[in-house]
Amino acid sequence: MKIVIAGAGAVGTHLAKMLSAEHEDVVLMDESEERLGKLESLFDLKAMVGLPTRITNLKSAGVGSADLFVAVTPDESTNVNACMLAHYLGARKTVARIDNHEYLLPKHKAYFKSLGINSLIYPEKLAAEEIVTSIKYCWMRQMLEFGGGELVMIGVKVRENSSLLNIPFRELQRDKPYHIVAIQRRDETIIPRGGDMIEADDLVCFMTTKAHVSYIKDISGKERYSEVKSIIMMGGSRIAVRTAELVPDNISIKIIESDYARCNKLIELVDDRVMIINGDARDPELLRSEGIDRTDAFIALSDNSETNILACLAAKRSGVYRTVAEIENIEYISMAEEMDIGSVINKKKLAASNIFQMMLNTDVSSVRCLTFTDAVVAEFPVNEGAPITKRPVKELGLPDGANIGGLIRDGKGVNVTGNTMIEPGDHVIIFCLEHVLKKLEKYFS
Repeated sequence: MKIVIAGAGAVGTHLAKMLSAEHEDVVLMDESEERLGKLESLFDLKAMVGLPTRITNLKSAGVGSADLFVAVTPDESTNVNACMLAHYLGARKTVARIDNHEYLLPKHKAYFKSLGINSLIYPEKLAAEEIVTSIKYCWMRQMLEFGGGELVMIGVKVRENSSLLNIPFRELQRDKPYHIVAIQRRDETIIPRGGDMIEADDLVCFMTTKAHVSYIKDISGKERYSEVKSIIMMGGSRIAVRTAELVPDNISIKIIESDYARCNKLIELVDDRVMIINGDARDPELLRSEGIDRTDAFIALSDNSETNILACLAAKRSGVYRTVAEIENIEYISMAEEMDIGSVINKKKLAASNIFQMMLNTDVSSVRCLTFTDAVVAEFPVNEGAPITKRPVKELGLPDGANIGGLIRDGKGVNVTGNTMIEPGDHVIIFCLEHVLKKLEKYFS
């Protein structure tokens, strides 16, 4: 496939690296030669200096024959206009990064499609949704829902008190209402086999039905975790505003922002239940005066990854049991996990996984990233005659790095065993490493 990406910022660069690893024909364009840097020599892609709103530049990038055009520059208007021009020139699909959440309302979808824009990506909203999920289910590191919540993937940090430790998988999963699809152990992602065992401090990914979520909580040793009733956020960013909109009404919120002008703006953007405080959330005295020791959750959303990591560590020392950090430096994510700071939010990975599904030839319902590992969870609908329906799961010969976690059948979540036969009409949930995703298409086409 040919993919043209406009914008060599955080999202565009990460997406370009991800697609080049799949050996796709990738062109990354940006008006700044400095931002493009040495990407062309480091990765299998073509770097091009140019404005994506100039027809001559788009033609030079080969947009007319592009299967996918992605505009992720910092400017919303540039992205929308670039997608319109790319569609006019012949691009098959287009995606625009936006900053206005109103554009995502269902009533506007047909309008943007009429302009030639197939999809809109708002990374800050994606991040806010992840944060709210991590607050609602405070004992998890990450949760993804499928089939309206009938099937869920749960990422849990397993401690010494868990009943799951040191039991071979062939015994651990026998006749159990869950399937463990992966283990993250420090920098290693493990697709478990029969003789593997869970160790203390592993991050374990479970697939289960919604009826058994509380069971996973118990066996993971998380019984003591209670509901979040109060939150302190560090930083009044757009993510903070979107998060405040989505947090349930019964949770109190304080946003601490150091910029006075931004505080005044925040008062206009959030509702009355949100308290805006002008100050430095790194100041222990300020946090103590705002009741950090009585706060259930602390969310660090400054524009500095190191600051967010340190702030979460300080909050945990103050007794906060749920911390979330925005970390945009991908190389810091594994370090943050080792430091046990809590959940990690990364906009570029969230946005890239949403865009990535558009380049697949198979009709994929969704592709969701796992922030703590280089892996995704994909939902594939099963058509009549698809190869995956011909044999039981244990005989499918799935590529290394892929694991069927479960399926949705007739609107209900179903656990999968080696003897399960997948049927037309099912929706299959597959955990896989990022570079394996394209290899799964042949099972569903």
